[in-house]
Amino acid sequence: MSSNNLERVKKVLLIILLANVFVAILKILIGSMIKSTSLSADGFHSLSDGSSNIVGLIGIWYAAKPIDEDHPYGHRKFETLAGLFIGGMLTFVGFSVLVSSIQRFFTPRTPEVTLESILALILTLGVNTFVSVFEYREGKKLNSSILISDSLHTRSDIYVSVGVLITLLSIRLGLPAVIDPIASIIVAIFIFHAAYEIFKENSAVLVDSAVVDIETIKKIVLKFPEVKDIHRIRSRGRNDEIFIDLHIKVDSNNTVEQSHSLMHNIEDEMRKEVCENAQVIVHLEPYYSLENLKESL
Repeated sequence: MSSNNLERVKKVLLIILLANVFVAILKILIGSMIKSTSLSADGFHSLSDGSSNIVGLIGIWYAAKPIDEDHPYGHRKFETLAGLFIGGMLTFVGFSVLVSSIQRFFTPRTPEVTLESILALILTLGVNTFVSVFEYREGKKLNSSILISDSLHTRSDIYVSVGVLITLLSIRLGLPAVIDPIASIIVAIFIFHAAYEIFKENSAVLVDSAVVDIETIKKIVLKFPEVKDIHRIRSRGRNDEIFIDLHIKVDSNNTVEQSHSLMHNIEDEMRKEVCENAQVIVHLEPYYSLENLKESL
């Protein structure tokens, strides 16, 4: 990711942080006005959600550092680590919702339903939906795992708000209070799924999972008639920063200059077809045709 993209990621995280603070203050103020402790508590919970934005900003700050002697491949994995941390925070939220819902099965209580609390939930739900969609789109556009992870964290707030809204409306319509813990368990399942997606995407980078399909690489490299064979293909990294190494066989009579030019052309084609930040290491091996063997005899 370029330095310009990293700066854009920082700006998006700052915008999301301000939005989260706005939602939290709104819930706390309305909760105080209507004397709803549950809404005020939800406001403080939303305020704590801003911590994931702060984690993201710290991760991006480290990720933006230039290559140095101790980090010859750069610092981009700090963004991945921050994404895993957010996944951990989301898992904690899921367990909190699950434990709370189980406790309410044994100690059921009917939530207080007011028009103000419903309107406040609808408003904050709208803000959180906009924030989550905006952050996810920017994350995809900028190839930022931290924005995608943080958008899934924000989405957990949407799940909670939808669950609370359904509960309040259901009780308003006369359904029993047991609908509250049932809705909360369903919300917890959605949160755990979001956490799983975060762990799956970010851990794949840390364990060096293959990023590019081998057949795709073969197709690109074998476009060059000079390449007689290709094998030992490997790839790792992130969608916006890919490291590829491979072995190719070329005519044994090729000069060093010809082989050097071929390797540069292969790397340029990889950057055009796969990723503009692809770094390709090509290991050359001699290819002996029948003519070469006859000449050597």
